[in-house]
Parts: sequence; C-alpha cells; structure tokens
Amino acid sequence: MPVILPGTTPDADIYCLTDSGLCLGRPTVDVVDAMLQAGARIIQYREKEKKAGEMLRECLELRRMTREAGACFIVNDHVDIAILCDADGVHIGQEDLPVGEVRRLIGPDRAIGLSTHSPEQAMAAVAAGADYIGVGPIFATKTKKDVCDPVGYAYLDWVVTHLDIPFVAIGGIKLHNIGEVAAHGARCCALVSEIVGAVDIVAQVQTVRRAMRGVAAAGTDSPQAG
Repeated sequence: MPVILPGTTPDADIYCLTDSGLCLGRPTVDVVDAMLQAGARIIQYREKEKKAGEMLRECLELRRMTREAGACFIVNDHVDIAILCDADGVHIGQEDLPVGEVRRLIGPDRAIGLSTHSPEQAMAAVAAGADYIGVGPIFATKTKKDVCDPVGYAYLDWVVTHLDIPFVAIGGIKLHNIGEVAAHGARCCALVSEIVGAVDIVAQVQTVRRAMRGVAAAGTDSPQAG
C-alpha cells in the first residue's frame, strides 16, 4: 500500500481537520488531543478566522503533540506557519500559490497536498509535483465557504481508476456515508463537522475509523490508485 502521506501507511483511515467554529466552544488544542487519543494519524490545522500569531502559537503546540503521538501534522494554506512550526506538510487550494513555488519554499522533505475538483486539476497536480491530492467535495458541505458544487462519485471513481497518487476524499462525508465512499475506493477520508462537532470526539473518531476499516476488511472497496 503506497503511503497516504510521507511517514504514514494507513490502510483505511481518516484525515482529521480542525475548525474552531464547529467545536462546541472547546479549545482547538483540546479537540486535537482527543483526536490523537482516539488514534488519529493525520491532523490538518485549518482555521480561516484566526490571526497569524494565534495560529502560530497553536500550531507550535499541535506540532509537539502530533510528534509525540507519531501522527502526521499538516497546515492548511499558510506555508509560512507550516515552516515555522516544522509541520510535515502544507495543504493548498487551487487559488493559492502554485505547487512549484510552495516546493521552493518548504523544500523536498515536506508534503504538499492540493485540493482538486476535476480530472484536469488532478492531472495538473500530478504534473506539478503534489505529494497527494484532495478529491471533492464528494457531497455538499457547509464547513467551507466558496466551495464548488459537489463532484459526486464520478470524479472519485475517475481518480481511483486513472491516477497513482495518494488522495483524500473530502466534502460532506459523515458516518452514515463513509462506508459507501470507502467502497468506491477511498482509503483515506477527511471529516470536519462529524468529528469536531461531536460531544465525545474520542468515541466518534474510533467509530468512524472502525467503519473505514470494516469496509476494507470486508473486501468491498475498490483498490485505490495511490
């Protein structure tokens, strides 16, 4: 099984993101601590409303926590903060800096993830040297502003069939549909509100991880290309 991100080899797992606006008033550090207690192996720091100084302080602490837990730590959008906190990688969108420029800044040893919404964008990401791609939004989502229309399973199926790059399925994925997403070949799924908005984050992460692994163990999922 190819790695999902450098340093990780999950067979079927989840990609946890932060969002302080959905975490029921709990500090981001406490939310991530619960994710790690539950065994989450990939954490992305995605905060759209906080100032840079606060984000850096939080990322420095989360980098320490994830390193101690043996988890991968990704910073969304902010290449400078990713470098300053020594994150494992940075995740960027289609309107952010080009992959080549990000690579020049972060060097060869950190991962670059790029959100994609179409086969054309996915192929461009591969050509540009992205280490993994986000595939979605699979379903409608309210956790991200200005997001494009859902791509559904058609694009996910295309990626599984045509590309050999690690990818993360994202967008509107919940406990009730994650099994179906996994059955279409996604071995790593990103969840936001379903995790950070849960009353018991530890139990929720464990439940969702079991659901992912259950599909893989049953052999009902398509082999993921990458």
